[in-house]
Amino acid sequence: MRIITGIAGGLRLEVPKTLARPTTDRVREAIFSSLGDRVIGAKVLDLFAGSGALGLEALSRGAASADLIEADSKTCDVIRRNLDTTHLSGGRVRRERVESFLSRPAPEIGYDLIFADPPYARDAETSELISDFLSHPALPSFLAEEGLLLVESFAQRDLPASESLERIRSKQYGQSQVSVFSRLNS
Repeated sequence: MRIITGIAGGLRLEVPKTLARPTTDRVREAIFSSLGDRVIGAKVLDLFAGSGALGLEALSRGAASADLIEADSKTCDVIRRNLDTTHLSGGRVRRERVESFLSRPAPEIGYDLIFADPPYARDAETSELISDFLSHPALPSFLAEEGLLLVESFAQRDLPASESLERIRSKQYGQSQVSVFSRLNS
């Protein structure tokens, strides 16, 4: 796994041993190609961060900041090493469960881009996790007025509808699906 492009382009990233399914280079390249210049100067939130590849790719492409939220302490250590290896500034790693993070007061100015790569919904437990995440009442308040939420999921399972988020588009890449959401009435 590596940073695709930008100031840290080509640098290899460490992948946590506990991470079963990191976002592939191909999927990350497609995500960031679709975002284009929206990344430049963006305030980014990377939930279920894993290796931190999505947040780090955003920083490499010119994002102003990236908060990387991950519950596992050893995985957080890997993200910190990846930040050191890439010499990217503006990245902050927080060891915290996503549900706990979303229970905090939302920032006054929301995030321009939120990446969420929760465990794939291959079974009832992970299906429930993704459903709970998308229906979390505070989630939309973490998005800036024109912000986007990008959710990676298992393509063979439909994502649940959200009462406060509008799905703009979805695209399948092998067994992965990336869905893009915005706030309703934004």
